Amino acid sequence: MLSQRSRYALRALTDLAARGGEVPVPAGDIATRQRIPRKFLDLILLDLKGAGLIASQRGRTGGYRLARPPAQISFGEVIRLLDGPLALVPCVSRTAYRRCDDCIDEATCALRRVLGDVRDEAARILDAFTLADALGAEPRAMLAAA
Repeated sequence: MLSQRSRYALRALTDLAARGGEVPVPAGDIATRQRIPRKFLDLILLDLKGAGLIASQRGRTGGYRLARPPAQISFGEVIRLLDGPLALVPCVSRTAYRRCDDCIDEATCALRRVLGDVRDEAARILDAFTLADALGAEPRAMLAAA
């Protein structure tokens, strides 16, 4: 299940993408528009900054902006950063493989086969879907919600 942390991060990043990236956006503005608790958002923004997804500027006109174009930031990248591997079980993870404690035979495990397919399909979709895609044809609609 997608954590609230990842959901808030994706909303904050999409908010930044909708604003074009020219002018830094204060965290308080993002928190208000996206209805994200400010202290929780501050922690998320630190993680996103540490991963190089956003940049910050201090001062009276400071705030946050995307560090890369929206088309270069995928939902999969953000979810892996905040929630870890996309796999539902550790034996199908590409980045954190671990044999399941109760596994009798990985080679014949039907659960492993189907959950491997689920992981592959989820990764394919989430890695292809970017912040630019999230804005779609309606970036103004998101701005109007502000």
